[in-house]
Amino acid sequence: MLFPSNIGLGVVLVSAFLAATASAGAEIQTTGVPGSPSATTTISGKQLPVPDPEFGGVIKEKAADSKQWWPPTVVPPKGAPNVLLIMTDDCGFGAPGTFGGVVPTPALDRIAKAGLRYTQFHSCALCSPTRAALITGRNHHVAGFGVVGEAATGFPGYDSVIRKECGTIGRILKDNGYATAWFGKDHNTPFYQASQAGPFDQWPVGMGFDYFYGFVGGDTSQWQPDLFRNTTPIYPFEGKPGWNLTTAMADDAIAYMKQISEVAPDKPFFVYYVPGGTHSPHHPTPEWIKKISDMHLFDDGWNKLRDTIFANQKRLGIIPQDAKLTPWPKELQQWDSLSWDEKKLFVRQADVYGAYLAYTDYEIGRVIQAVEDMGKLKDTLILYISGDNGASAEGMPNGTPNEFTTFNGVEVPVKAQLLFYPFWGSERTFPHHAAGWAWAFDTPFQWTKQVASHRGGTAQGLCMCWPGHITDVGGIRNQFHQVIDVVPTVLKATGITPPDTIDGIKQRPRSEEYTSE
Repeated sequence: MLFPSNIGLGVVLVSAFLAATASAGAEIQTTGVPGSPSATTTISGKQLPVPDPEFGGVIKEKAADSKQWWPPTVVPPKGAPNVLLIMTDDCGFGAPGTFGGVVPTPALDRIAKAGLRYTQFHSCALCSPTRAALITGRNHHVAGFGVVGEAATGFPGYDSVIRKECGTIGRILKDNGYATAWFGKDHNTPFYQASQAGPFDQWPVGMGFDYFYGFVGGDTSQWQPDLFRNTTPIYPFEGKPGWNLTTAMADDAIAYMKQISEVAPDKPFFVYYVPGGTHSPHHPTPEWIKKISDMHLFDDGWNKLRDTIFANQKRLGIIPQDAKLTPWPKELQQWDSLSWDEKKLFVRQADVYGAYLAYTDYEIGRVIQAVEDMGKLKDTLILYISGDNGASAEGMPNGTPNEFTTFNGVEVPVKAQLLFYPFWGSERTFPHHAAGWAWAFDTPFQWTKQVASHRGGTAQGLCMCWPGHITDVGGIRNQFHQVIDVVPTVLKATGITPPDTIDGIKQRPRSEEYTSE
């Protein structure tokens, strides 16, 4: 677990909070007049869904002699927070400014300054596996995702099917009275079920989320996305030049949270917010491209960028002062060896990527600010994970204006790519940067996305805050954690008991069995 524990938030949490969370799920809490429509109750949570209670009223021959009775509404334990779980895509440890990078990420900074920054948080080196482990709290093979969904095979652990014995955090919180929603990327629906024919039990709405607004699969255009609301395709971009999913998704999430707050102000929400950024295609708006290009963050190339990030990381205290930078691989070109055309193209690629990262973080910041504007920030646990794996080298040595060339093993010559230079990042491209940038964005580690043997593929920055529950505000935590630790952390914070069964199916053990001592 990330907390409460000496491997997480540690002794910074007050003992009263530990006592409260330890006992929150133990006692059944009821409110209102029993049998009235306004009556509420918590549940033990061991069996989901909770069995229907016996009728508590009286039925006689005459209505006048009878007494009506409603079952109580299931609610979370008193004091259970809202939960905003954010994760970006394909973002290397050293890409955001919060973890030493040169790209400004003020929303991530905000959470770090208000809470804690974790430097030893790990993913599974690939999108689908990380996401399956994150929402189930179980090893990604156990959850059916030993590989990305598009590479699934019909064998246990690799078939892209989250088994019913691995209930998601969405399902657990929903059955305990939370409003649950999923925004953005769904890379955990089997490819052969990703159509309007269903079945939909492996879609977000079938995995415990009341509401879904996003896309199914590894990526999509941010200009004309394959977009769904729940299970219905929608096309809000038609006739709207400049429409971008990164902004539209934030708008939809804000509208959802406001609606829940207004209609049911006492009902906590669990929002799983997972934008497409910064996975290819890198599709920021022209305004963001200009803003980042004007900062000239990447003009000196990837070798010097790596040195700059490394120095920043030491200055921030997120790596040891005596750390040594891993060697640059001989398979990747040194920046000084490149031609003028190559440098021009590669800087453009990095500017667009940096703009996409900054843009994505900005829209995340809007979502966080909306929580504060609703007056709910102090009652909200926010976890912001920077990336579901390391930076991607899938652009190959020279990058590409169309990511699908990579999937087909086609390298696009630099001269041909320069034809797309004015349009890089627009709806005319589906771009990816050169592998040299990925190596730099994974500073201080070796390797990149897809490689689980080195931390370049698995190291992710994590920031977490919960106002009033963290006393070491702005602190840094260096203990090892992995994405499977998020579910038990959320359950501990909400005071909700992990279920023994869901829909009559015995649940596999998960990492909440780690003790807090």
